[in-house]
Amino acid sequence: MMTLGSLGFAAPGLLLALLALPVVWWLLRAVPPAPVVRRFPGVVLLLGLRDSETETDRTPWWLLALRLLAIAAVIVGFSGPVLNPAERSPGTGPLLILIDASWASARDWPRHQDRVTALLADAGRAGRPVAVATLSELAGGEITFRGAEYWSGRVAGLVPRPWAPPADVARALEAALGAAETETVWLSDGLDRPGRADVLAVLEARGPVRVIESPRPALALRPARFESGLIHLEALRSPPADSRTEVTITAHGPDPSGVERELARGTAAFGPGAAVAGLSLSLQPELRNRITRFQIAAERGAGTVSLTDDGLQRRKVALLAPRDGREGLELLSPLFYLRQALEPVADLIDGGIDDILLAAPDVIILADIARVTEVEADMLTEWMEGGGLLVRFAGPRLAASDVSRGELDPLMPVRLRAGGRTVGGAMSWGAPRQLEPFDETSPFHGLAVPEDVTVSAQVLAQPDPELAQRGIARLADGTPLVTRRAIGQGQVVLFHVTANAEWSTLPLSGLFVQMLERLAISTRPARPDAADLVGATWTAERVMDGFGAVAPAGTMAGVDGAALGAALEGSGPDAGPGAGLPPGVYAADDRRVALNVAGAGTTLAPATWPARIPVEGLETARETPLKGALLSLAFVALMADILAALAVSGRLMALRGAAVLALALLMHGPAPAHAQTQDQAQAQEQAPSDDRLALRATAEVVLAHVLTGDPRIDQVAEAGLRGLSRTLFERTTVEPADPIGIDLETDELAFFPFLYWPVTEGAPTPSEAAYARLNRYLRAGGMILFDTRDADMAGFGFSSPAGRRLQEIARPLDIPPLEPVPDDHVLTRTFYLIQDFPGRHTGQVWVEASAPDAERAEGMPFRNLNDGVSPVVIGGNDWAAAWAVNERGRPMMQIGRGAAGDRQREIAHRFGVNLIMHVLTGNYKSDQVHVPALLERLGQ
Repeated sequence: MMTLGSLGFAAPGLLLALLALPVVWWLLRAVPPAPVVRRFPGVVLLLGLRDSETETDRTPWWLLALRLLAIAAVIVGFSGPVLNPAERSPGTGPLLILIDASWASARDWPRHQDRVTALLADAGRAGRPVAVATLSELAGGEITFRGAEYWSGRVAGLVPRPWAPPADVARALEAALGAAETETVWLSDGLDRPGRADVLAVLEARGPVRVIESPRPALALRPARFESGLIHLEALRSPPADSRTEVTITAHGPDPSGVERELARGTAAFGPGAAVAGLSLSLQPELRNRITRFQIAAERGAGTVSLTDDGLQRRKVALLAPRDGREGLELLSPLFYLRQALEPVADLIDGGIDDILLAAPDVIILADIARVTEVEADMLTEWMEGGGLLVRFAGPRLAASDVSRGELDPLMPVRLRAGGRTVGGAMSWGAPRQLEPFDETSPFHGLAVPEDVTVSAQVLAQPDPELAQRGIARLADGTPLVTRRAIGQGQVVLFHVTANAEWSTLPLSGLFVQMLERLAISTRPARPDAADLVGATWTAERVMDGFGAVAPAGTMAGVDGAALGAALEGSGPDAGPGAGLPPGVYAADDRRVALNVAGAGTTLAPATWPARIPVEGLETARETPLKGALLSLAFVALMADILAALAVSGRLMALRGAAVLALALLMHGPAPAHAQTQDQAQAQEQAPSDDRLALRATAEVVLAHVLTGDPRIDQVAEAGLRGLSRTLFERTTVEPADPIGIDLETDELAFFPFLYWPVTEGAPTPSEAAYARLNRYLRAGGMILFDTRDADMAGFGFSSPAGRRLQEIARPLDIPPLEPVPDDHVLTRTFYLIQDFPGRHTGQVWVEASAPDAERAEGMPFRNLNDGVSPVVIGGNDWAAAWAVNERGRPMMQIGRGAAGDRQREIAHRFGVNLIMHVLTGNYKSDQVHVPALLERLGQ
């Protein structure tokens, strides 16, 4: 290929034909010799006359230029011009295309595929055999070289894997290549790891090596850590940049309805030259328990996703208290406030100590239990030494006992003084005491101490040299309020007040919930270490692919605990996940462990290459063939030459007349089938706006929605009515046209049998003229479906902002008394037999109340309600979202999950069909003539 700057020619020899252009110019300019001039006297009679047709004696210059342009375009076009031709090496012999195909390659995978495609095209033109191999899943056996066309159809099937090439991949590569000599193009992921130098040595021993890698930094996310009430995240990058860079980290998990969505987000900043950026998130326990993964936003790759496990999930907390003979005094129960505080964030366990320990709780709380048996004490001590947390609360029983008086009890953090301390009473030591702010060594540090939290009684700790160190909360006078002591890997904590409000107002405050949450969750990680995994078979629940997408594991075989533990200890780009142990969430019994690409100790380092190895970037100038464009230009120029020649010769007018005649014949031919529709459309365009609305609304059945002024809600309403119209078209004889948005202030409502009104919090109040128009519409038999879209949060929707706004808007309307849809209402059977009226949500629906004298005839399944159509239907189920479809007829909104969601959407469509049929046909299904058919359908 010959190149001239950014322009290349596949067949440059054809360009020599351009030398013939001057000859062509001379030939086109040539004219016959001039005739001999003879003067004839009769010519005088012809002077002053003008010919109707004229012919020029030579070709005009501009027509010559046009013809030369057409010829030049043909010559250059067939020479194969290419804009930005790629530089192609004249290599010969076998070519090995080696791809890392690791999780770090996912960030630029489409460009990896483009480069592989370009390399295969070059090899195909040169007739070179090619082999394509990936280091992340190098199969056993020999690497075979085939024709480039064999691999071209397989490039689209290449995908990155969610792990890194193993450290010993060089041995597998050497065995697969054998003694073959080959040139290698290595598409690297840009990260350094053990074994890369060995791979390079194997490749260089067989021929030249060229490296292609992306200049973009690789990003990864370490597993989340939960400490001191905060979720700590660390993002990694390689190579570090000299400028400050920010990345957004998002938390994902199911919402209360089970739909996966983003739950939180934050920003982590890389400083100049920094390879690690941190982020701390403070989330409510209910929200934190739902998180299933963290992800670096707008980035692809398994390394940018960090799955969560039991480290952020609900803990098991056991509650024990002595039985109280007082019945009905729930607020005095020692466990009442504990249950209120812990039920939202933990799984509570009841029972005896033997049963509780069998359930392997994370925390055991003893409320005013003074003594346990020696066997139970030994069991609790062994459990704490293994990492358990024992939390004890004082009370009258503990204060009256001799537990931990002379010697320190094994299940107590400090020795206690005889008796207790009472303040604020007739025999008091003074006013009730407030709490001192928590110091930096306390796990409660950072929590605000309310002024209304006071202590009126407590058990006192004996002075001891270690008392100051063991106190983690104190009163304002320095008296220890909460003490703790480490026992093995666990600890015991004592609240010197009761767990109810008898001795302190602490259980009545929000501080109590925060202190329990800090103790029961923050101070004891639930994630097991490698030794805890041995001896069990772990089953994969969810696994990640190379792009970071999480999917169910299916029938993947179980994993030995020792292998999983080893992977957790070295998870990262150097070791850990592999082909037999992909990243994901693994479960055994009730425990779950997340294996991520990046581990707690993972670091990313950029790959370094010797100076002898040429390194290229992934970006290449895209080749643009110009042959088609030039040949098209030549064709257009030749067509223009024909018209120009006709114009010069004076024949263009005759040709134009023939074209006009042919067009007239076509126009007077048979009219197409849709001519009437076009006439109607033209009439609508020419009519005034009011008339256009009337023509469109009355030509066919049209469903309408009230415009709210919120573009998103109006778009969903239109899409919902469009979906309902399609359902009616497919299932009934009603064939609605496209829905229309109605402005209550300007548009006439009488044309529409049905209006859908999505009520918003900021909906404007209609004017008096609009209210008059609405009341006329309701009295004339129209129906309005009011939808607050708030899931009927408190019945009739009036406790939500949209519900209260509906109450304000509907007050001037002439609306009859309402009632929930009764079981025998006509809406339950106008087309389908249904009893529920769901949309995106499920809630109560209100219609006009039935007449008081409506009675059910003997033997009949429903009352005679043949008294008209309810003018309004009110609910908050967001029906438009359930009906909404896009232009291709596919649902726009997700409803529920799986088959249950599909079933809910189907029932929503059936309710819509029943509603429109009720509007159009009235209550004819209340006639008793329908009873036999309905009874047969109902199976009665």
